[in-house]
Amino acid sequence: LWIWVKDSVSQKTIGLMRMQFWKTAIEEIFCDEPPNQPVSSELWRAVRKHYLTKRWLQRIVTDRVRNLQELESYSENTQSSLLYLLLETLKDVHVDHAASHIGKAQGIVTCLRATPHHSRRRRVYLPMDICIKHGASQEEFIRGSRDGAVKDVVFDIASQAHAHLQHVRIYETKVCGFLLLQVVLEDYLQRLRRADFDVFHPSLQNRNPLLPLQLYIRSWRSIY
Repeated sequence: LWIWVKDSVSQKTIGLMRMQFWKTAIEEIFCDEPPNQPVSSELWRAVRKHYLTKRWLQRIVTDRVRNLQELESYSENTQSSLLYLLLETLKDVHVDHAASHIGKAQGIVTCLRATPHHSRRRRVYLPMDICIKHGASQEEFIRGSRDGAVKDVVFDIASQAHAHLQHVRIYETKVCGFLLLQVVLEDYLQRLRRADFDVFHPSLQNRNPLLPLQLYIRSWRSIY
């Protein structure tokens, strides 16, 4: 959320005000005094109906990232928290660990997919420790460089996402349909591999037109 807010406002003060609004809104929602705002009102109804956990919502608005470990932590505290909230609406307590790994993978993949978009705006959110490891500068990403160092950075980060999806296989017999999300993540990682980990490759800028069919077949065969 902090990346979205930062990308959607031109002044730091305005961004901080928006973040504070959502922090306050969560407190008010759980006091049954939601702000007079459509999203807050719907969130309040969902909290009352499904007894959602306050901590998952709080984690979504309080985290940021600087290195690969923190990228995983950020993904856990945002994407995984959203999945935990969804699990609470499904009343399924058996897939928490799978949701954690998928949330981390989703956060990492989202970071990679958004790299061309952010680079065009002269912003780089990839983990700096991995960039330093391979000698890739922020300026190279801003220029849309497709050299070996940039690809090595992308490979390391994508490998971490792949590792999390492999962990999900351990829980395969317990994973429910909403975890078809991993099919979407695997699709991007496979296309990234075919593009030789060139995150700026044109083929990655469009979604796979066959993905809806793949999702339907995997759902019908209960293969996640």
